[in-house]
Amino acid sequence: DVTNELVATAYVDDRVRIYWKNPDWENDYKIIKSKLPDKELNVASTTKDERLWMIVANSDREPGARYLFDRDTKKLTYQYSVFDKLPRAALAEEKPISYKSSDGLVIPAYLTLPVGVAPKNLPLIAFPHGGPWGRDSWGYSSIAQFLANRGYAVLQPNFRASTGYGKKFLNAGNNEWGQKMQDDITWGVKYLVDQGIADPKRVGIMGGSYGGYATLAGVAFTPDVYAAAVSIVGPSNLLTLLNSIPPYWESIRTIFNERMGNPNTEAGKAQLVRQSPLNSANRIKTPLLVVQGANDPRVNKAESEQIVVALRDRGFPVEYMLAPDEGHGFARPINNLALFTEAEKFLAKHLGGRSQESVSPAISTRLAEIMVDPKTVVVAKKVEVSPSSPKPAAELTPGTSTYKASLSAGGQTIPMDVTHTVSDGNGVWVVTETAQMPMGTMSDSSMVSKGTLLLQRRIIHQGPATIEVQFADNKATGTMSMNGQSRPISADLGGVLFADGAGANDAVAALPLAEGYTTTFRNFDIMAQQVKPRLLKVEGSEKVTVPAGTFDAWKVVITPAEGIGETTTIWVNKADRRVVKITNVLPQMNGAVATAELVK
Repeated sequence: DVTNELVATAYVDDRVRIYWKNPDWENDYKIIKSKLPDKELNVASTTKDERLWMIVANSDREPGARYLFDRDTKKLTYQYSVFDKLPRAALAEEKPISYKSSDGLVIPAYLTLPVGVAPKNLPLIAFPHGGPWGRDSWGYSSIAQFLANRGYAVLQPNFRASTGYGKKFLNAGNNEWGQKMQDDITWGVKYLVDQGIADPKRVGIMGGSYGGYATLAGVAFTPDVYAAAVSIVGPSNLLTLLNSIPPYWESIRTIFNERMGNPNTEAGKAQLVRQSPLNSANRIKTPLLVVQGANDPRVNKAESEQIVVALRDRGFPVEYMLAPDEGHGFARPINNLALFTEAEKFLAKHLGGRSQESVSPAISTRLAEIMVDPKTVVVAKKVEVSPSSPKPAAELTPGTSTYKASLSAGGQTIPMDVTHTVSDGNGVWVVTETAQMPMGTMSDSSMVSKGTLLLQRRIIHQGPATIEVQFADNKATGTMSMNGQSRPISADLGGVLFADGAGANDAVAALPLAEGYTTTFRNFDIMAQQVKPRLLKVEGSEKVTVPAGTFDAWKVVITPAEGIGETTTIWVNKADRRVVKITNVLPQMNGAVATAELVK
């Protein structure tokens, strides 16, 4: 409060509990509570003298209403509600429940039942939360309400490893992915079946991120429990998930190794392999809808497709949604609408709930674009990349070019001006790119060998950060410095690096490009400190118009050999090998697109 004294402490278990320290605040809170008895209340803001409070009131059937409270007059005045067109009377009650898991541990959960239907032999959706180090809380849940509206009972379990229930409960989930953590969900289903609420033949499971993993684990490890499943960006390979953590998140990596399992030990790796649903895909027989973002940096698209193929080839129902403009989670509204339109139809087909028959033209169009016929899915084969590099057909040309560039993400576009310079550096080419952005300047300099165009050194400056890396004897060594602190860079490359850093596009343009030309090479992801094999293919030629003019150009597409990483498209002028346009799709930025066009 204005005296900087503690007003109250709040604890969240089934509901919020408040222990007041300030009696005046407590009295006013009780006045408001008497007028809004079924709501959770939060003082969102106050005037400087704390006479006026802005109150947010919410509940399981109230997404959020705002009130102004005058502490002098004790008058509470309604202001507005979010989602004001949503009929509150049609919403379902969310009840806190608890049950015992396989080892007797009591699991807290929330149960939402459809309105106007007897709670007997209902189709059930288990909806585990993401994280997994998070929790569900009592309050308005759009997904639970959506599913309840379609006739399903909805179970939201706070399985062990959920936060907010103390360290013992949190630590009980250590190394238990797919095991006791999964039991906590399974035993919740059994509890509702035993209570007569759920029909054991019409149980589904659905979730995103960790909830997607739990969905895949549910159908892989307990295939007889579920009659339908929807996995949304769910990791199926825990080793891939852990490998996606960059070295500069070392403290987070330590936590993951402690909580999930340590892939650097023989026992830990064996455990993670065992707990990965991908390795038990041959046991899945539940109808499954797999939802994937093509640019997901944590969930390998190829591994999701292996699960799709495993069900398809064994004759079990499987559907596949692949959004080319999404990453680890769907951000675009049209994609979310398409996702839940398809999910409700899928669940209705296999569990007997309701689904809306009419679909808007925009959603129908989007579904046609992102639903993939499982018959067309081909599991990508591992590509062997030679430790040597492709041989250039030309040298670099000294000079300076300018590009008009932009970065588009989340509906916003950031403009950039890029200056690209190639100069003779006494035995090496020095290629420097300087980008002027609204948030400052970034420069990237690469030194590449003449003739071979192999990367020897790279220096990056951006704000307070500086990265310097040397590449020699198939090793990368250097430092990453920021605000007076440095981290070492050290990695075994297994070969030489080509078309990497500031000179990457120049090196590509120097290759013997022709219709159908293909090659492979290595890049080095500095932040992840991992080698990234790349595939290059000339996909024909195009007339390209950019600010510098119209050019007859080779269209060169560079993709990640292992299914994870950015996709780069480069247009190279046939006449003089100048790079006239570049696009990069960046999965690490949830599918952001960087574009650069030649100005002069």
